[in-house]
Amino acid sequence: MHSRHHIPTAFRREFATPGLWWTRALVMGAAALAGLTVVAFTWLAETAHGAFLRLAGGAWWLPLLWTPVLTAFIVWLTRRYAAGAGGSGIPQVMASLEPEVGDAQRGLFVSLKLSAAKIGLTAAGLLGGLSLGREGPSVQIAAGVMHAVRPLLPRRALVSTHALLVAGGAAGIAAAFNTPLAGVMFAIEELSGRPEQRNSGLIVAGIVLAGLIAVSAHGNATHFGVIHPGPIGWGLLGPGLLTALIVGVAGGLFARLLLASLGGRSPDRFSRWRARRPVLFAAGCGLAVAGIGLLTHGAAVGSGNEATKAMLDGGASPVAGFALHKLAATWLTVWSGAPAGIFAPSLAIGAALGHDIGVLTAYPHVPALIALGMAGFLAAATQAPLTAFIIVMEMVDGHAMVLSLMACAVVASTISRVLSPPLYGALAQLQLERVASR
Repeated sequence: MHSRHHIPTAFRREFATPGLWWTRALVMGAAALAGLTVVAFTWLAETAHGAFLRLAGGAWWLPLLWTPVLTAFIVWLTRRYAAGAGGSGIPQVMASLEPEVGDAQRGLFVSLKLSAAKIGLTAAGLLGGLSLGREGPSVQIAAGVMHAVRPLLPRRALVSTHALLVAGGAAGIAAAFNTPLAGVMFAIEELSGRPEQRNSGLIVAGIVLAGLIAVSAHGNATHFGVIHPGPIGWGLLGPGLLTALIVGVAGGLFARLLLASLGGRSPDRFSRWRARRPVLFAAGCGLAVAGIGLLTHGAAVGSGNEATKAMLDGGASPVAGFALHKLAATWLTVWSGAPAGIFAPSLAIGAALGHDIGVLTAYPHVPALIALGMAGFLAAATQAPLTAFIIVMEMVDGHAMVLSLMACAVVASTISRVLSPPLYGALAQLQLERVASR
């Protein structure tokens, strides 16, 4: 076999083919642009959330008016002008990768128009005080940017539309979390189990470049600082196993609740109300989220990153019942129909559950259980354990806990599979119904 490998021919193919260099330049340029877009989106989202906190600080009752009105307006805009921008964004990218979706239908799920709409509508949700994350939307935003370069590629380019979408979605995770390695794993585990061998290096390079763009913008610091987990030994086994079991059950039930709510087939009165009056239903959800925000003194609104960081730093305990309040606020936000991701809220819920278990068991190194709770709940909610544990490891500089985080994510994800089908896969099937209805 080696005797058939002609070195001069291979050299010309790799280094002396103008079309190949043009393809590489376009892919890397699109990846850099996707990273910059997500960085700008991050700034806009954080600015919007800060504006809401200032508004809520001015008068305690304002969110009870502001949040439902803005939520209703967001859902009206989404349904009327950008139906493909609703929800997380990850199911749309997964749906666009299905073989039955052709070029004509792919615009229902990813496009520059939808990316722009996703940016504005998600930021508006944070301005309105909803409980949502920006990481899922970042996947759809970056995928739309990467997909836009497809018409510019050479006709016989070896980089397919499938590869561009996978790279874009993974670049969104890498740039949103400042975690390039997690972006690569997300591409393999959640978006595509069969990366193209011929150009896998180019695709991975694009994902990493998008992550490095975020690193250069935000600094080479971990998202939640550096964790101090204490000694990792047999003393962690009991509390750690309890954490994995509880977050596995909680995450699985959370995913099942989301699917039951979003499937639109439940016979309860609220689902019928949502089907008949979606904008009015969204206002009701917004009012309920505002009420939860008041009960938790604002802790349960937004992404939850501030609460998660405070718990990891050990400087503050969450408000009583924070995990349940955050779960309810996130569920209502998603159920309203507004564009909303669940990654960051899931990390906050898992962190709170880990904190509570640490207090319950009197474990002396609570940050370790908080990190396990984060990885486990995210793995259970998404059923993507490898992505979940790598995200947490990179976000807290938890390399000393690699095996513990991995074990917790795997156990929690296994429990979740008993309780619920894969969340994003099921939501992607709902998205595909839009193709069949056209």
